[in-house]
Amino acid sequence: MSPLLRLRGVTVRRQQREILHGIDLDVVPGTVTALVGPNGAGKSTLLAVASGDLPADAGEVLLRGQPLAGYRAGPLARERAVMPQEHGVRFAFSVEEVVAMGRLPHPPDPARDDAQVEQAIDAAELQALRQREVQQLSGGESARTTFARVLAQQTPLLLLDEPTAALDLRHQERTLRTVRGLADAGACVIVVLHDLNLAAGHADRIVLLEQGRIAADGTPAEVLTEATLGRVYQQPVIVLRHPQRGVPLVVVADPT
Repeated sequence: MSPLLRLRGVTVRRQQREILHGIDLDVVPGTVTALVGPNGAGKSTLLAVASGDLPADAGEVLLRGQPLAGYRAGPLARERAVMPQEHGVRFAFSVEEVVAMGRLPHPPDPARDDAQVEQAIDAAELQALRQREVQQLSGGESARTTFARVLAQQTPLLLLDEPTAALDLRHQERTLRTVRGLADAGACVIVVLHDLNLAAGHADRIVLLEQGRIAADGTPAEVLTEATLGRVYQQPVIVLRHPQRGVPLVVVADPT
């Protein structure tokens, strides 16, 4: 299958320091790619470049074979939806109004717009909160509202930066099951995660970053090994097999 998004030689510099070093990455429809790695490895920076929110200092990003920089705002918003780490909304919109903002890039179609907003609110379990002002939400509720907006946008490419960071156990699992379902239906998803077990449980592919470079890239079983994780995270781990899912299960090892 042809890549939907291609990154070629992507380099980002800040104050004479390279944050990303010549990253090459292809992602295809129907897959979930998890970006993992230690703090400061370059995960969010890479996602920002992939979304077009941050220009690369070198290299290029191609969406459907065309340079991402050449897309105008409207067409780009119909191709990709972005969930940033920061979910704050400065005005007193309701949850329902924020979710409905995901429909703005599309030509008005009231019946379809209403249906997509309802579906997104249901997926994020926001029915009880739909009329609440977003400034009154908890961190997790705010994250779920932003995720619902992304769902309502209904794009072939989704870029999610730590969507589960503020969520409880139930909503972490529910969010990533929804992401998995979107990919199974044909979407292309790139998601930044800190929880290696969530990545293992739901991603087809894990890209492990280390100091702005790709340290490992492959299936969860190929990337999440004791030797690789111990070296990159500087933390001994034990990798088991999940008793139900059959994927790697990473636990911290006691110091020797």
